[in-house]
Amino acid sequence: MASAALPAAVEPGKKGNVKFAFACAILASMTSILLGYDIGVMSGASLYIKEDLRITDVQLEVLMGILNVYSLIGSFAAGRTSDWIGRRYTIVFAAVIFFAGAFLMGFAVNYGMLMFGRFVAGVGVGYALMIAPVYTAEVSPASARGFLTSFPEVFINFGILLGYVSNYAFSHLPLRLGWRVMLGIGAAPSVVLALMVLGMPESPRWLVMKGRLADAKVVLGKTSDTPEEAAEKLADIKAAAGIPPELDGDVVAVPKKQNNDEARVWKELILSPTPAMRRILLSGLGIHFFQQASGIDAVVLYSPRVFKAAGITSSNQLLGTTCAVGVTKTLFILVATFLLDRVGRRPLLLSSVGGMIVSLVGLAAGLTVIEHHPDGKIPWAIGVAIASTMAYVAFFSIGLGPITWVYSSEVFPLHVRALGCALGVASNRVTSGVISMTFISLTKAITIGGAFFLYAGVAVLAWVFFFTFLPETRGQTLEAMGKLFGATDDELKPQDGATKDKKLEMAATK
Repeated sequence: MASAALPAAVEPGKKGNVKFAFACAILASMTSILLGYDIGVMSGASLYIKEDLRITDVQLEVLMGILNVYSLIGSFAAGRTSDWIGRRYTIVFAAVIFFAGAFLMGFAVNYGMLMFGRFVAGVGVGYALMIAPVYTAEVSPASARGFLTSFPEVFINFGILLGYVSNYAFSHLPLRLGWRVMLGIGAAPSVVLALMVLGMPESPRWLVMKGRLADAKVVLGKTSDTPEEAAEKLADIKAAAGIPPELDGDVVAVPKKQNNDEARVWKELILSPTPAMRRILLSGLGIHFFQQASGIDAVVLYSPRVFKAAGITSSNQLLGTTCAVGVTKTLFILVATFLLDRVGRRPLLLSSVGGMIVSLVGLAAGLTVIEHHPDGKIPWAIGVAIASTMAYVAFFSIGLGPITWVYSSEVFPLHVRALGCALGVASNRVTSGVISMTFISLTKAITIGGAFFLYAGVAVLAWVFFFTFLPETRGQTLEAMGKLFGATDDELKPQDGATKDKKLEMAATK
């Protein structure tokens, strides 16, 4: 009887706390609008930039994709910055950097200045991509973590849609003014974002790492489903941070070994990881790699070129159809947010990638038929190409898109989470940069249909990797996540050199 009554007893607290965590997740994830807007707006603005600045296809490819490479600087810096000044102020810093980049791009007078603006904006994007999922995962209750940690991908898609709408809205301005307004107006949301984020609480896990237990208890009380869960999570976080259970108080002295010994973190995660840690790392990097290697940025960034190859020639029709892609992505990502904690990560992920494979084959086949009939339109092939594009972005948005950020923010233990997430973002951005900066050249080498057949092959490999390598993480606490990968309690805790030497000595005597 007691177990039957329990859900009713905890439900009121659960609802209120999920709402508080929901508000925090929305504010943190709004940084992702900045990346989404840049991706979306560049797809249309690139048409006018090429004409106005008279740049080559290679220069255009570099311009489109180089932001992903620049973002590596921000993503790695964000890991250290977030451990130093906290997750919340790192989000503010990301917004400020992106503001400067958008301002520079909007007032660019030549290709060089435009590239410098892309560099500054790219650093801001790297910060935002790394910190938003980390903060959201750390303030979310386990029962709603999948829902809340998918928000960065929701706002990326919303930003892409805003970018497409901006293309359409300002396309009728004079050539020299239109693309500059499209890029420069992206600075406006970052100002509002920076001010709003200051009202958020700090991550409880970062507070514990700094010894601020009283502040951490307050945040955990507001973001946990029950008081018992809050107390249990505090104990788990203290253990993960290496703070003795008996050490309590408003502010405690954190053991020196916990001041984020960077060299040791690299050693535990990269240089000499345990088998479980190695699997965690490969999972985090692999899901980011396959998210981009399956061609999503080729579709999103170059959608006007794809639709032009499919037989749509009018500029208004190209931008209008591109807006339809943005609407499709946004609608289906909203569906995904409600399914992540109900269906689970694995079923959604495998279904999503399976649908992407079929859609990519359909898109490639349709474009190939159109390419072989350059003198006449093939209505059914055009229809297949457009429908396959919409289906591809829908399947991506309902699974692989949001789950990548959810999964990679969940699986890393606390003491390596900042570095692990930064490496995941690096994998994501490098792969995205390669796809973005090679798509035009690839289509010239093996045709546009051949390029999408290639992406379909990569998606098949992705499905096999996810099926064999990634365990289900739904409902697990962050502190217990490593056990799904075979880690022991000792492996999940940071250890200083003396502790490890002592264990080795004890093992030798045995």
